[in-house]
Amino acid sequence: MDRSAAQGRLVTSRLTRRQRRRVSQGIQYAVFVGVLVVIGLLADWDRLQNQFAQQDLAEELFPDIITTALRNTVVYTVSGFAFGLVLGLVIALMRLSSVAPYRWVAGVYIEIFRGLPALLIFIFVGVAVPLAFPGTEIPGGTYGKVALGLGLVAAAYMAETIRAGIQAVPKGQMEAARSLGFSHARAMVSVIIPQAFRIVIPPLTNELVLLFKDSSLVLFLGVTLNERELTKFGRDLASQTANSTPILVAGLCYLLVTVPLSFVVRRLEARADRAK
Repeated sequence: MDRSAAQGRLVTSRLTRRQRRRVSQGIQYAVFVGVLVVIGLLADWDRLQNQFAQQDLAEELFPDIITTALRNTVVYTVSGFAFGLVLGLVIALMRLSSVAPYRWVAGVYIEIFRGLPALLIFIFVGVAVPLAFPGTEIPGGTYGKVALGLGLVAAAYMAETIRAGIQAVPKGQMEAARSLGFSHARAMVSVIIPQAFRIVIPPLTNELVLLFKDSSLVLFLGVTLNERELTKFGRDLASQTANSTPILVAGLCYLLVTVPLSFVVRRLEARADRAK
């Protein structure tokens, strides 16, 4: 026993670092393939197909799942992102302000809205705002409520991202702009902020992907049939048909958007790394 172990250690010690790396990779691939084989043998594929992959039921979802559910999801995401981007820029500038109350307000906002679950923000927008301001309506109806809910959450994260981008711009840029006669505000708008946005485009695009998925929380606002997004659409039809195929198709529609966006994020990050 000791002799065999010693021989094994001797053979291993004779391998080069590259050979040991190949052996390690081979073992990892073998384990991965083994896990896939075990899952494939143990899973009940017939039951999975009957519950999640009914072709005739999937075909009945079109074109409504695209023209209504996916369209609404995109509209909710874009409107929430636009509102969050504007508010996030304001919060970031307040965080960098020399006026202490502005910094305190921005800091409190960021900590609160980053710490609360997005679901609670949607409940706050749908329930607390109408109670706090009786007789007032958020412009845009459900679309306005979703833009407000998503934007409030996104702004807290975007503010920190934008602030980091502004601070990443070399201080010499501001000094050069001021030496040319620019005021501080004009230098920020014309010189610093455009450069900062070029820096933070990858994380902002990643935030867009997260917002696209968070738009599923719109169902807690009590939407109509024509205002349903992908998750609500899939859940409703899954309940009606007692089958999960609509949920699977809705998930594939999410991937139809998030996978290309994730690819764009990786390309933008790679380009930013090469530019350093």
